[in-house]
Amino acid sequence: MGFMEFIRNNLSHVLPILIAGAVAIAIAVERYYALFVKYPIKNVDAFFARISDLVMAGRLAEAVTVCDQMSEKPSAQIVKLALLRAHQPEELIENGLAIAVNKSAQTIQKRTQFLATIANVATLLGLLGTIAGLISAFEAVGAADPSQKSVLLANGISVAMNATMLGLAVAIPAMVAFSFLTNRTNRLTAEIDQSAMEALDVLKQKFYSAQENTLKIAGKR
Repeated sequence: MGFMEFIRNNLSHVLPILIAGAVAIAIAVERYYALFVKYPIKNVDAFFARISDLVMAGRLAEAVTVCDQMSEKPSAQIVKLALLRAHQPEELIENGLAIAVNKSAQTIQKRTQFLATIANVATLLGLLGTIAGLISAFEAVGAADPSQKSVLLANGISVAMNATMLGLAVAIPAMVAFSFLTNRTNRLTAEIDQSAMEALDVLKQKFYSAQENTLKIAGKR
């Protein structure tokens, strides 16, 4: 029995696996775009260098505008939150950044876990098709003519093996995509943590620089 013939003759086994595969592809494509195109800042070092220069020069409004130009970048929005809270006590800034980092991490991580679930489900659906194929084969052999038993048994085993193969054909790429995207997710999560720390560090530098200038002016008097 050919693979295409197996698909045509066993839609009840095949359709759930194909649906799982289609969902996995949709999730993988969407997550790839989000994690590699939508969320990352292309040159994060240049971005932070610009933000640092603007903050140290006292041009916080311009720094916020720079962040607004990257409205879909989690790191930029975390920096923006820090800038908007620059007038608040350090503890409030840190609390706000912690909340923002958690929300951004949830956004980055969403839907990726579904790929692992789909891989497991596709494997189990393939196994279900395998068992169903073997049951049908043995039932057919038990009631068949002796001359037809070998043919019916071979067809039943073919159905069973094709079901296993189809389940694995969906599960393996889904698991590979899950591992690949999880690695990228971890890197972006680390990046937003780093962004929060760098934003807080820049604000501290600005605060202590302003204090030093105030002390110098007072000393001259």
